[in-house]
Amino acid sequence: MSRSVLQPSQQKLAEKLTILHDRGVGMLTRLYNIKKQGQVWKACGDPKAKPSYLIDKNLESAVKFIVRKFPAVETRNNNLAQLQKEKSEILKNLALYYFTFVDVMEFKDHVCELLNTIDVCQVFFDITVNFDLTKNYLDLIITYTTLMILLSRIEERKAIIGLYNYAHEMTHGASDREYPRLGQMIVDYENPLKKMMEEFVPHSKALSDALISLQMVYPRRNLSADQWRNAQLLSLISAPSTMLNPAQSDTMPCEYLSLDTMEKWIIFGFILCHGILNSDATALTLWKLALQSSSCLALFRDEVFHIHKAAEDLFVNIRGYNKRINDIRECKEAAVSHAGSMHRERRKFLRSALKELATVLSDQPGLLGPKALFVFMALSFARDEIIWLLRHADNMPKKSADDFIDKHIAELIFYMEELRAHVRKYGPVMQRYYVQYLSGFDAVVLNELVQNLSVCPEDESIIMSSFVNTMTSLSVKQGNSFEDGEVFDFRGMRLDWFRLQAYTSVSKASLGIADHRELGKMMNTIIFHTKMVDSLVEMLVETSDLSIFCFYSRAFEKMFQQCLELPSQSRYSIAFPLLCTHFMSCTHELCPEERHHIGDRSLSLCNMFLDEMAKQARNLITDICTEQCTLSDQLLPKHCAKTISQAVNKKSKKQTGKKGEPEREKPGVESMRKNRLVVTNLDKLHTALSELCFSINYVPNMIVWEHTFTPREYLTSHLEIRFTKSIVGMTMYNQATQEIAKPSELLTSVRAYMTVLQSIENYVQIDITRVFNNVLLQQTQHLDSHGEPTITSLYTNWYLETLLRQVSNGHIAYFPAMKAFVNLPTENELTFNAEEYSDISEMRALSELLGPYGMKFLSESLMWHISSQVAELKKLVVENVEVLTQMRTSFDKPDQMAALFKRLSSVDSVLKRMTIIGVILSFRSLAQEALRDVLSYHIPFLVSSIEDFKDHIPRETDMKVAMNVYELSSAAGLPCEIDPALVVALSSQKSENISPEEEYKIACLLMVFVAVSIPTLASNVMSQYSPAIEGHCNNIHCLAKAINQIAAALFTIHKGSIEDRLKEFLALASSSLLKIGQETDKTTTRNRESVYLLLDMIVQESPFLTMDLLESCFPYVLLRNAYHAVYKQSVTSSA
Repeated sequence: MSRSVLQPSQQKLAEKLTILHDRGVGMLTRLYNIKKQGQVWKACGDPKAKPSYLIDKNLESAVKFIVRKFPAVETRNNNLAQLQKEKSEILKNLALYYFTFVDVMEFKDHVCELLNTIDVCQVFFDITVNFDLTKNYLDLIITYTTLMILLSRIEERKAIIGLYNYAHEMTHGASDREYPRLGQMIVDYENPLKKMMEEFVPHSKALSDALISLQMVYPRRNLSADQWRNAQLLSLISAPSTMLNPAQSDTMPCEYLSLDTMEKWIIFGFILCHGILNSDATALTLWKLALQSSSCLALFRDEVFHIHKAAEDLFVNIRGYNKRINDIRECKEAAVSHAGSMHRERRKFLRSALKELATVLSDQPGLLGPKALFVFMALSFARDEIIWLLRHADNMPKKSADDFIDKHIAELIFYMEELRAHVRKYGPVMQRYYVQYLSGFDAVVLNELVQNLSVCPEDESIIMSSFVNTMTSLSVKQGNSFEDGEVFDFRGMRLDWFRLQAYTSVSKASLGIADHRELGKMMNTIIFHTKMVDSLVEMLVETSDLSIFCFYSRAFEKMFQQCLELPSQSRYSIAFPLLCTHFMSCTHELCPEERHHIGDRSLSLCNMFLDEMAKQARNLITDICTEQCTLSDQLLPKHCAKTISQAVNKKSKKQTGKKGEPEREKPGVESMRKNRLVVTNLDKLHTALSELCFSINYVPNMIVWEHTFTPREYLTSHLEIRFTKSIVGMTMYNQATQEIAKPSELLTSVRAYMTVLQSIENYVQIDITRVFNNVLLQQTQHLDSHGEPTITSLYTNWYLETLLRQVSNGHIAYFPAMKAFVNLPTENELTFNAEEYSDISEMRALSELLGPYGMKFLSESLMWHISSQVAELKKLVVENVEVLTQMRTSFDKPDQMAALFKRLSSVDSVLKRMTIIGVILSFRSLAQEALRDVLSYHIPFLVSSIEDFKDHIPRETDMKVAMNVYELSSAAGLPCEIDPALVVALSSQKSENISPEEEYKIACLLMVFVAVSIPTLASNVMSQYSPAIEGHCNNIHCLAKAINQIAAALFTIHKGSIEDRLKEFLALASSSLLKIGQETDKTTTRNRESVYLLLDMIVQESPFLTMDLLESCFPYVLLRNAYHAVYKQSVTSSA
């Protein structure tokens, strides 16, 4: 070989090592995906997932023939006839797989060529001196080894390569040019390690030197937790006096070098150059130490390599290796019995160490400058332990399973994430510190070292001088802000140092780095400092990337479930969704097709974790709400009866008291604590909630594969759904029995629920008011956003279908004096007490719950029922239209009126329907009054303004404008002369076949019909007026409201004069009532006086009629006598 070939500068060792290692990782990614695809084909049996030619029964014999004859090619065999039809499809679909294997072969060629060059150059390797060169050399060897092992694990490799080549030969008449070499490589590497052991004989010297240099690093890293603890590893506060001193080491990059990586170097490295184990005690010590630490190594992602069995199988056929085999067996025993507990103790130590580190740095972030090395060491140590656990949990014997189940793993991951967050947040602090460090200290020391070099060739001198000049010229003011992270770029400087390592590490180099170790160690330190300025993100990926969890989905989910189940660990559960942000860092540009798959997996896992956390928090909140609702329920008035009873009977306690009867606990007794150690269920729930909410509140949002997740929004949406269901559930509506909770009790429960939800703001920064607005506003509508019934629809339905239906059946009466509906004594007792659902306090509670929107819906539903009754009344009017027309003009002719009255049909039906309308309007007036009271409390100024507006409408105002004002007033619960809701309901039922004049006439005749029918009420036994209730037991006192409201609405619609029509009604009614005053039949006049009072009620209720008008057509003396008679009768009957 000529001298020029040996020129290290022309060999570009640094560049080749860098490029080949990166390409190797890309090839690993591609092979891994091919292998996993093969497993998917086998597992799922889905014809769409697997290429048709690999499952086609007709091709099965051909595939078997190809694999059996591989790599030989025999195209004349009858088994291959079927391939002719599929050849184009095979070429098209298998090209990607085939050329991946070709790429692996080319990669192997390049690696072998580079390793030979390194041997020829007699490169010096020492991890503590030329770190980058040694690390990249060892990484390349391990990547190459892993690639060949993974290749041998792809079961379909021969079928894929053979099929492609046969299809190629059938298409082009010749085999693919790469096939002979590729086929031979596949055969040679059936047992990859055995083949590579032969292959690496010439490289043993270089490889063993590189591995033995780990003797200063690996044993120091592979210590027990007790040794770490005694050395106070990673502690910033163990020596307060040195807290501000920069963390220094002669081997800076080795301090955070992955233990996992070193073990792979040692295990695979010494398998490849196994001869050194017999001749070098240091090599044997490293080998044994690595064998005792693990039972399996990670080849790539979740592909593992069982080291003891593989090593034993390889050494068993080598003569004189009995001692090595015994060593392997001893180490295996040690690994199985002690490795699990050793790593468990390490994780335990790291949890406390990382917690201390994160706590100190969050309080004093300035320490991230001098103590940056500690942070990356901590991250690397923790990452190694987590990956070790993940790898071994699936690949260890079940008998020692306890050491491989860590319920506190979430805590360790959480503190790793916290340290990562500190580095990202305070990156500018670290950058500022190390820019000053490089220019003020490193440049000076390096300059001195360079000046003191005895020999320094020109090329090396130029590079060294550029280092010093680059660092000397650094200034904090170089960039306007450190946040940009693009102001400084030391990648060129780092590559130059890598090149310089290559130049100075070859034999016969003028400046040999082996003779200038101080220079190497100083430069390694400087390189670390430059990374602190421009490569913090890359450093975080290098030391703490946990994207491997992407390939251990089942274990990942199991760890998460264990974390949620353990109350002390739930505060760390956010670590799991945060880990999903790592997943995309495991992708490689040589395998772009897996990006989408890994991205989807990261999104689905993150979504699932956040959703589960929110569900858990929601369940805890629901349990707390249930407890609080129970406590609130104890304060309801209905529960105080027993206490009052006990107080009344206190004097006679001796007679009534029973021995041994436990005294009833009063509400609030649960708050009396005698011992702080006693923990109630509510305490446990609050503690668990605060822990979980800490996790949900830990980060405002996180970005996973360009998607932003907001943990708090998950909780908010779950709370909205649960609050909605709880409100509806607390109504306890039973459709079968028509039972429902009293509005006041529901309101108490809802307020208790809301109080708990408001307290959530103490734990999580969520806008609970938004939850209330979304949920409670939906509850004021007929259906919520999911199309489910709301409390508005449930209560509206119950009051209409249950309470008011029983009123029309005669089981309940409206008592104006009590402003409530009251049960009447009947044979069949009702299942509910109407007064408990309709008194003023209950109606106010209902108004609070439903709000103005819900009360408006209730009113509209009531009006719909009224409009249907009015429609029936109009039909009855049409049936009697001729008689009513005559009666309208004959009210001053008693004899003719009497004759005409006998011709009327359905008189009772008219009165009953009008009474039902009156009852509904009475209920509505209760609801409106309650709404007004509630709104006057909440928005007094707005209500008073609306009231003022309504009271000062000028009489000449256009009716449309007036109706708008009335609608506003009605929405606020204010009573109006004309009910706008009733007007809307009645106007919607105009008939198309009847002219407006005819409609108006029917409306007039309806009032006539009611007026002439009133006297018949006197014959009804139930029509007796009761002064105590200020009404009649058969609810005919409600007629006053019905007549006034219906008249006002109908004549507003038909643009008639309301006053004139009511005057006409009063004239007809009074003449009809005066007529029964002359009757002598006691049955007909049984409750004549009680019915007389209806006229007074109608006038009192009406804003259009006056007492003067009544006096002109009905003598007041009759009313006075009627009042006297009914009160006298009431006293007599009560006596």
